Amino acid sequence: MFKWLLAAIIFVPAIEVFGFQFVANHVGGMNTFLLTLLTSAVGVAMMRFEGRKAMEDAKRNMNAGMVPGLSMADGLCIFIGGILLILPGFVTDIIGFTLVFPLTRPLYRFLLLKWMRKNMKNGKITFFRR
Repeated sequence: MFKWLLAAIIFVPAIEVFGFQFVANHVGGMNTFLLTLLTSAVGVAMMRFEGRKAMEDAKRNMNAGMVPGLSMADGLCIFIGGILLILPGFVTDIIGFTLVFPLTRPLYRFLLLKWMRKNMKNGKITFFRR
C-alpha cells in the first residue's frame, strides 16, 4: 500500500505538469488556467448532483428493506471522482469525470466490488457487528 501511495505522490504530479505544458503549448497559458478552473467548477457541480442522486437511491433502498450496496459503491466512486476533479490537472480531471459520469461509473464500480470481494476473502477487510 505504501509503495502505491509513494508512486502516486511522485508520478501523478509529473504527469500533470506534462499535461499542463502540453495544453498550454496548444491553447496558451491563460486559457489553460481558465480551463482548469472550468473543469473544477463543472466537476464540483456534477459531483453534487450525482452524489445527491446516489444518496437518494441508498435511502430508497434502505426504506424498502434492501441493502444499498450498489448505491454506496456509486457514492464512493462519486466521492473519489469529486476529489480528483477538485485537484488541478487534466489527467485527474479525465479520470474524475469518468468516475462521476453515470455511463462510465459501472466499470469502476465493478472493479471496486471485485477488489472488495478479493480482500474480504483474503481477510484483509473485516466487518465487526455490535
